[in-house]
Amino acid sequence: MSHLFHAGNRALQDRFDGRRVADALETRRRQDRFSPEHVAVIEAAPFFFLASAAEGAVDCSFKGGPPGFVRATGPAELEFPDYDGNSMYLSLGNIALSPAIGLLFMNFDGRSLRLRLRGRAALVEDPARIAAIPGARRLVRVAVTDIFPNCPRYIPNLDTATPSAYLPRQDGTQAAPEWKSRDYIRPILPADDPHRSGPGIAEHLG
Repeated sequence: MSHLFHAGNRALQDRFDGRRVADALETRRRQDRFSPEHVAVIEAAPFFFLASAAEGAVDCSFKGGPPGFVRATGPAELEFPDYDGNSMYLSLGNIALSPAIGLLFMNFDGRSLRLRLRGRAALVEDPARIAAIPGARRLVRVAVTDIFPNCPRYIPNLDTATPSAYLPRQDGTQAAPEWKSRDYIRPILPADDPHRSGPGIAEHLG
């Protein structure tokens, strides 16, 4: 029984020989409780990306604030304020109808941990709690169900204004990411994976 994958994911995993890798990554990398490292990333973040969907309307939104504006409020729960916006309520309207959301926390520095979270969101409209957070119009509470690291490939380093070292080269080859060389992944890479064998799998660039 998978927590991460539905029938659509499974169909493509099977079509492209990826189920073994997907299962290994879920087993080894998915968590359902925050570690101290997760909390540090979340509570230091000056922004994150929020994905929501309802009735065929899919939305991805940037959410920003001072570091600490997102708080871990339990072993698998977080809250963030909803600030003054454009009155369209695209994210919150989706949440009102369909609470399933995704969150992505990341820095573009080429080294920091990146977190992907899934959970179920709800609006909190407690006046006393809202008043305690400058600028908050309401709060959003998220019961987190899935925590897993986001792959670092293809992410540019904005500190140095350099593109990702993993982008395809002019000849179509690509550097192998570190995770493909792990002992529980390398033997089960898809049959057509370009790094399944040969020296490329040992090429680590970060």
